[in-house]
Amino acid sequence: VQLVESGGGLVQTGGSLRLSCVVFRSVGGPKAVGWFRQGPGKERTAVSCISKGGSIIYADSVKGRFTISRDNNKNTAYLQMNSLKPEDTAVYYCVRDSDCTTVALDWRDGIEYWGKGTLVTVSS
Repeated sequence: VQLVESGGGLVQTGGSLRLSCVVFRSVGGPKAVGWFRQGPGKERTAVSCISKGGSIIYADSVKGRFTISRDNNKNTAYLQMNSLKPEDTAVYYCVRDSDCTTVALDWRDGIEYWGKGTLVTVSS
C-alpha cells in the first residue's frame, strides 16, 4: 500500500487549502483513511479520520474548520481546510488503517500505513 499526499503550500491566515491522499495498491476494499500532522518542534498528532463506512472524527482543534471526505471510486481522500491559522502550520501525513480507532486514540505506533507528508504553511 502506498499513500501519496498533495495540495500543501503557503497560505495566509484565514485562507483555505485542500489536501488529497491517493491510496495505491490497496487490497481488500476501502479502509479507514485519516490525517496526522506535525508542526515545527511539536509531536505528530491526529487530525481527522473517515472510516470505510463514512464515519468521521476530528481533533477538537480543527472541528468546524476542516472537513474530511473520500471518493472510493478514485481511492482518494480529501482534507478541506478552511479558516487556517498559523498554528495549523505542519507537515500533514495521510494514514490508512483498518478503522479509525488508532486515529481516535492518537496512537501513532498503531497506524498501519503512512504517507510521506505534505507541508502546509500558514503565514500571519
